[in-house]
Amino acid sequence: MFLTTVFKGLYLSNMHRYIAIFASGTGSNAKKIVEHFKHNQDITVSLIVSNKADAPVLDMARENDIPTLVIDRTYFYQTENILFFFNKFSIDFVVLAGFLWLVPRYLVQAFENRMVNIHPALLPKYGGKGMYGMRVHEAVKKAGETETGITIHFVNDHYDDGDIVFQAKCSVSPSDQPEDIAQKIHRLEHRHFPEVIEKLLQKV
Repeated sequence: MFLTTVFKGLYLSNMHRYIAIFASGTGSNAKKIVEHFKHNQDITVSLIVSNKADAPVLDMARENDIPTLVIDRTYFYQTENILFFFNKFSIDFVVLAGFLWLVPRYLVQAFENRMVNIHPALLPKYGGKGMYGMRVHEAVKKAGETETGITIHFVNDHYDDGDIVFQAKCSVSPSDQPEDIAQKIHRLEHRHFPEVIEKLLQKV
């Protein structure tokens, strides 16, 4: 586990909300969320967590002066130390934005109805362990679906199983390849994910 960047006194008011974002890869959704809240007076992305030390999302975080935490499996599953850092950064809400590990029960319980994930399909279709990224789009293409979309849902201790918060659809044409479907999904994600998070935070 590695913690980078220093805590920068983010306590602005009792009503302020602080987000931790988990991501495993490039972090395009994380970047859109950061941009969305960059000038928000009530909501701050105050921590980026990744399970990969070389994940590009960490570079994005550093460019935006956001503290980062890199975790390994032992730290995540065999200790509850991450709750210490969440407490330090006053985390109110957790966002999974392309994070591929199953969240352990202790963390799910600590953030019940305050942790969301985005999935690149219309759950309950094409969800579950191993269904992420291009695997999902390839499955959608192979099945001959005429539509697909995104699902934002609360997180529990099963893959893609929590209560659905929001879904948005897009069409799939016979000529679409998995790469084309991925582009359509990314547009939906970038458009809707930050806005849904903001609405949920108004209820926290």
